[in-house]
Amino acid sequence: MERKRMKTTLGKTLLAATAMAGLTGTAALAETFALVQINQQALFFNQMNEGAQAAADELGDELVIFNANNDPAEQNSAVETYIQQGVDGIAVVAIDVNGIMPAVQQAVEAGIPVVAIDAVLPDGPHSSQVGVDNAEAGAMMGEFFLDYMASNMDGEAKIGVVGALNSAIQNVRQAGFVDTVSGADGVEMATVVDGQNVQDTALSAAENLITANPDLDAIYATGEPALLGAVAAVESQGKQDSIKVFGWDLTAQAIAGIDAGFVAAVIQQDPSQMGAEAIRALNTLAEGGEIDAQIAVPVTIVTSENVDEFRGMFE
Repeated sequence: MERKRMKTTLGKTLLAATAMAGLTGTAALAETFALVQINQQALFFNQMNEGAQAAADELGDELVIFNANNDPAEQNSAVETYIQQGVDGIAVVAIDVNGIMPAVQQAVEAGIPVVAIDAVLPDGPHSSQVGVDNAEAGAMMGEFFLDYMASNMDGEAKIGVVGALNSAIQNVRQAGFVDTVSGADGVEMATVVDGQNVQDTALSAAENLITANPDLDAIYATGEPALLGAVAAVESQGKQDSIKVFGWDLTAQAIAGIDAGFVAAVIQQDPSQMGAEAIRALNTLAEGGEIDAQIAVPVTIVTSENVDEFRGMFE
């Protein structure tokens, strides 16, 4: 009851408090939930925001979204601000999964439940983890690559990785894939280049990867900016006939690459469902219910055989 009284007072000042850089929202009408986001440049995160907002609207809840612009310190500050505002729950898409934990602890101690989305937080007081098993999905793509190599690349391939070494979740995806393919017959691993989860940086990194490895046969990209950069690099280097791309998160450009034949496969998550499931979980907790510690959202490997099912997302 103490936190509810605090929320009633502080909720009235929500609009004023959102003057903080990147903080948006409106005054609390029912339950108020906060989504602490990584950025609003990637389509993946925007789709997550849309799913969260749709769920909040359906439930009659209020949702405020914070855009950290890839700055983990800003995420910590946002959580602290939302604690002061007395929101009813916080969903976090963490940049630094370890660095966010003190703020998560503070929220829970203040009686505010926290749900993690996508990036997997270490053991802690948060109520649930929403998302895919990134290690398993990376391994799944590794198995797909090995089968593809056997059937379409004469059983041999040199593959490099465009990663995002500042992203804990993409490092997990990288490890799941690399651990699966490394040492397999016919596979030669080239280097890992760091796209830093920024499309232009990923493009430069992918171009450097291709230039340094003129015999490169394939690229594995660990996220949307990395995949966009890899696709653009293959096109700019005129390597569509010699390099196959495997990666994460569909975009219109990735679909065009599938149609052109050089993007072989893309792991497609459902970020909209992730956002929606997180808000539904927070709503259940706010109403005194219980939720699962793990809320799984499945993935699909998109190829030329099933890409038509996803075209409507980008029209």
